[in-house]
Amino acid sequence: MSTRARDRLGGQAAIVGIGATEFSKDSGRSELRLAAEAVRAALDDAGLTPADVDGMVTFTMDTSPEITVAQACGIGELSFFSRVHYGGGAACATVQQAALAVAAGVAEVVVCYRAFNERSGRRFGSGVQHREPSAEGVALGWSLPFGLLTPASWVAMAAQRYLHTYGLTPDAFGHVAVTDRRYAATNPAAWFHGRPITLADHAASRWIVEPLRLLDCCQETDGGQAVVVTSLARARGLAQRPAVIAAAAQGAGRAQEQMTSFYRDDLTGLPEMNVVARRLWHTSGLTPQDVDVAILYDHFTPFVLMQLEEFGFCGKGEAADFVREDRVPLNTHGGQLGEAYLHGMNGIAEGVRQLRGTAVNQVAQAGRVLVTAGTGVPTSGLVLTSDG
Repeated sequence: MSTRARDRLGGQAAIVGIGATEFSKDSGRSELRLAAEAVRAALDDAGLTPADVDGMVTFTMDTSPEITVAQACGIGELSFFSRVHYGGGAACATVQQAALAVAAGVAEVVVCYRAFNERSGRRFGSGVQHREPSAEGVALGWSLPFGLLTPASWVAMAAQRYLHTYGLTPDAFGHVAVTDRRYAATNPAAWFHGRPITLADHAASRWIVEPLRLLDCCQETDGGQAVVVTSLARARGLAQRPAVIAAAAQGAGRAQEQMTSFYRDDLTGLPEMNVVARRLWHTSGLTPQDVDVAILYDHFTPFVLMQLEEFGFCGKGEAADFVREDRVPLNTHGGQLGEAYLHGMNGIAEGVRQLRGTAVNQVAQAGRVLVTAGTGVPTSGLVLTSDG
């Protein structure tokens, strides 16, 4: 995409509604029902009705198709529907797809959603048990036979190299876990509400795959989350203060695989997120110093540190100290480590709340929020700002 095209997208659309189910370990209902509940809640939050919606975006991994969710919610005709690949890397890209549709005039009100029973149903943490033959799946043949079966094991390879390169110990990752759980402890919607942890707790938690401990790994959650996107002009007449989409980007790096890009020259960073970072800073005209709140995808703590470095908040190998010193408010909802694992969609909702001034852990005068999506995979990101 050209620089000119990217610049046209910024500031054309806004998030005007957010809605979610409760976050649990056993929802007791279907994934379709979770999706419908989240979508209806987001529309109610925006002051819109199902009749206003003409676009839907979700993840390729979601089990509830756009037209089925539309039917369940009483939504009528759709002029735009789309899905984004690569698991959690799709989160911010769903909003980018919605913003592009609005800016291009192919839809006026687009709902982005993700819903799953990831704890009581299919659990990502159980690893690869069956996979249909595909070109993409061939790469797993270089890792699965050697016991690298789970996302935790894939991330552990890069995490171990990161520690070795910068002379760190696994305690470096604990600062992220402690920060997230501190915010989750004061968030009533968080699964770990009222349960902060210390660095000692982190160090005492059991190994999952060295150098990752239990408290370095995100939760498994049942739930749904939805957001509503429309034009900024229309947003200004709706119920909520708009969260302006100042920039949106996707990124895949060279030699990119899903979460097993082990044949790159360097395993201590996230090249795909660097692609996103460069585009977001260019399109928005902002720098890391301008960010009031950072909502960084935290399925595993090491990749939070690498993201801070890729975005230029600090130098290589310096992110653990950056988090320890609280130099920027980070994952103020508790993140996927503390609030819920919704493939990053709940992080987008927290970014919106911060700009509205309604977050539980509200940052004073928050006007610019960075949100990122899944790491280790082709990914995406957003810069959200206040209107005016």
